[in-house]
This record gives sequence, C-alpha cells and structure tokens, in this order.
Amino acid sequence: MTSENVIETDGLTKEFKGFRAVNNVRLKVRRGTIHALIGPNGAGKTTCFNLITKFLQPTTGRILYNGRDITASRPHEIARMGLVRSFQISAVFPHLSVLENVRVALQRTLGTAYHFWKPERSVEVLDDRAMDLLEQVGVQSYAKLPAVELPYGRKRALEIATTLALDPEMLLLDEPMAGMGREDIKRISDLIQRVAKDRTVLMVEHNLSVVADLSDRITVLARGEILAEGSYAEVSKDPAVVEAYMGTGHG
Repeated sequence: MTSENVIETDGLTKEFKGFRAVNNVRLKVRRGTIHALIGPNGAGKTTCFNLITKFLQPTTGRILYNGRDITASRPHEIARMGLVRSFQISAVFPHLSVLENVRVALQRTLGTAYHFWKPERSVEVLDDRAMDLLEQVGVQSYAKLPAVELPYGRKRALEIATTLALDPEMLLLDEPMAGMGREDIKRISDLIQRVAKDRTVLMVEHNLSVVADLSDRITVLARGEILAEGSYAEVSKDPAVVEAYMGTGHG
C-alpha cells in the first residue's frame, strides 16, 4: 500500500443474502485528486460508497486510509481521522440559522459539540470562522436565515460548509448534484473544484457531464465489479463501458 493513495480497497466484497452487490473491488484513490465512482443502475456504486464510509461492513476484503486498516472502524471514528462524508452529517438542524448550523459543526473541533445550554457568548468566538466558511461556499448572505428556508442548491452548499468545518483531509460526496437545476449544478461544481484544491475527493455522481468536467480519474462499476478505470476520455471510449450504459440506460 503506497502513500500516494489516500484510500485503497483490497478485495472489497459485500453480499446480501447470497446476492453479491460488490465483488472483489480493488480501488485506489490518489491523494489530491477528484475521483468519481460511476456506473449504470444496480452497478454497486452506493454499496461500495457505503462500505468505504463505514455505513456498511464488508463481507470480505480490506479498506485502508493513509495505509491504516479502517475495515472495522465506525463512521464517527473515520470522521475524526479526516475522512468525512458530506450530506450525511450536514444540515441536520433545519430550524437553526445557516450560521448556527456551521457553528455547531465547528463546536466539534472544540470538544463542546451540542452543548446548547452553554452561554451564547461561549460559542460566539466561532462566528468569524463560521462566516468565513459561509463565504467560501457562497451563502454568507443567508447567514441569519433558518436552514429549512434555503433554496435547494444553497442548502447543498451549506452542507459542504458544515463538512469543511470538520477540516477533512478527504471529502466523500454522495450524488452532490442530485435534484439540481443547471445553475445550481454549475455553482456546486465550481465549489467542489475550489474545496478540492487542498483535499482529496471521492464522489458518486450520475451526471456524466459533471463527472467529465470535475474528475481526474473515474472508476466504472457494473454488476458489482470494476469495469474500467482512467480519465473520462479513456473510459467513455471503452466498448465495455459503452455497452454497459447503452444496455441499461444510465442513472
């Protein structure tokens, strides 16, 4: 296992009652890259993603993060290591303001998470950093608005801000463009590019034009196995990939 890879899986396999959803996947995510996991419906993308982020336990195989075996680790443990899945821990407080959501995430770094009974002034020290994060993701003008009232694309941006508050080394994005219109897709794509400048990103994404624009490397899954890997130019010309997508319709 080499230090140039942040994540490596070795023989990653997951069975559900005899059905093999992921089969012997050997994935390598290089440090400092945006790596996309794509494939037709039923390819095993979500299962693979859930295994890496520890929301599922593999049947067999290993997962390494910076050379450390995290196969038996729990989601909160790998988050503390710097491996953070966005849109999972994110805007979970819809009736707190946009600023307060980021402030709660920042409190984790102080070891005072969820201490809502503490005096207001004890967490106000975090406001400058929270506003800085909101500015990074372009939602600073919504700071006082309850999170539930944010437009959909801006809510996704807030979710990235709450993730960045944990200062992750690696971001795992689960379908970041799902349900978005063209303008929001452009905004979130630009945001992912910015935050990826000093981080590693692994994303599952259905929108192939987004994948083409953002990804340094792509892994294509089909029927739970790796079908192809490479740049978008390489995998999009692969006859097996074309057949897999044309045969099932991509989704």
